[in-house]
Amino acid sequence: MAVGLRHFTARAGNGSGEPILDADNGEELVHVQPSVSVAVGDRAPESPGTLYITTRQVIWLSELDREKGYAVYFLSLSLHAVSRDPEAYPSPCIYTQIETEADEVEDESKDSDSECSEVLDLSKIREMRFIPSDANQLDTLFQVFCECAELNPEPIEEGEEEGHNWIFSADQLEDEAGAGDDVEWHFSQNPTNTIGHSNGHHDLASSVLELQINDQRFEDAEEMEQDSDTGHHHQSQHLQD
Repeated sequence: MAVGLRHFTARAGNGSGEPILDADNGEELVHVQPSVSVAVGDRAPESPGTLYITTRQVIWLSELDREKGYAVYFLSLSLHAVSRDPEAYPSPCIYTQIETEADEVEDESKDSDSECSEVLDLSKIREMRFIPSDANQLDTLFQVFCECAELNPEPIEEGEEEGHNWIFSADQLEDEAGAGDDVEWHFSQNPTNTIGHSNGHHDLASSVLELQINDQRFEDAEEMEQDSDTGHHHQSQHLQD
C-alpha cells in the first residue's frame, strides 16, 4: 500500500466517471460530495471537483481536468479536523495531515519551491485541505471521515503495547461504566464540538477526546467531613452541659 498523497486518475466510463475502486478486496464507496476544492500543501485551492470517501481512502477528482486527481489512504492520514477559524485558513474546510515515507523530507519541503512549480512533488506534501462550496457540509464530512478512519486502525507492530487504543465501541463504554458505580464516563457526541480525530496517535487523540470523570468519592468525602464536624459540635455541647 502506497504511503502519503498520490496522483489518481483511474476513472470509470472512459475516464469521465467515478473512481475505480478495489472492489475485489472489499473497498466500497461511502460518501460522495460534489463541488469541493482541494488545497495541496501551501498551494492555492484547485478548481472545484468531487470528493469520494471510501472504506479505505479519500479521493478527489477534478471536474475540469479529467487527468487531475489525488488520493490518500486513511492509514496515511494522521489527523483530520474541521477548520472554521479564518485566522488559520480563509475558508472553512476539512484539514488533514499526511504521513510520508521519510521524515527528513519535511525540512527539505520548507525551503523548496517544488510546491510552487508546475511539477508537484507529492512525496513532500504533509497537509491537504478539502473546501466544500457549502460549509454546512463540514460536520457531515467530518463524521464520515471519522467512521472510515475507524475502519482502518493503525497496525500494531510486534511487541508494541496495546494500551493506546483511543477508538471505543458502544459496548466497551457500557462495560467500563458497569465496572464501577462510583465513576461516570462522559464522551461528547456533538460533532460541532469535536475539533479533530487522530487515527491511532495517543498524544493527538488524548487532546481531542473530551473525557470528564465525575468521581462520587469526592462528594462522599465531603459528606463524611461534614458529618464529622457535626459530631464534634454536638460532643462539645454535651461537655458544656
